[in-house]
Amino acid sequence: LSMVKGNNADSAAGEISALDTAIRLERLARLLRQASHAEGLLPAQWEALRFLARASRFSRSVGAVARYLGTTKGTISQTLQTLEKKGLVTRQARSDDERFVVLNLTVAGTELLTKDPLRQLAGDVEALGGKTRRRLTRGLAEVLSSTVARQKAQSFGTCEDCRYFREKAPGTAMSCMKDGGALSPVETSLLCIEHTER
Repeated sequence: LSMVKGNNADSAAGEISALDTAIRLERLARLLRQASHAEGLLPAQWEALRFLARASRFSRSVGAVARYLGTTKGTISQTLQTLEKKGLVTRQARSDDERFVVLNLTVAGTELLTKDPLRQLAGDVEALGGKTRRRLTRGLAEVLSSTVARQKAQSFGTCEDCRYFREKAPGTAMSCMKDGGALSPVETSLLCIEHTER
């Protein structure tokens, strides 16, 4: 892969510039997208399944999926209709307000994610070893946070650093101050459209 070299001391010394790193990330994204034409799905359909598998109860809606994937509701509606026809996703009216629809993965949808092409990339990351992997994870998290802030995008984080998260003491009941509802330990690790950094 030919890299574009920056005019800085790092490049002159043969080290990888920040632009080189950004280009590698772009190339990885393109390779993953190419690999995501698998199991009879398109890349956008895999992306929707991945999101729904990691989304909180606040975020399993057409609007939330559209915002997370950076597309329109009309476009994502077509993607979700295809996933429904394939028996991978279902729609259900919310018990407290029938105007709102909750999207859920079916058993078949959950099982299909075990064949997700993204798992191959995850295997490559795993092979880096503990210290390198932790540094990469921290660095990418910081870059993602900066990009989200600059583009004024929704953060879609978890409860851990959300201003609405409340835990009176370790091991006690957890709740979301946004809707007043109790949270299970599993829910606190899911992506949420209501996430707002403290």
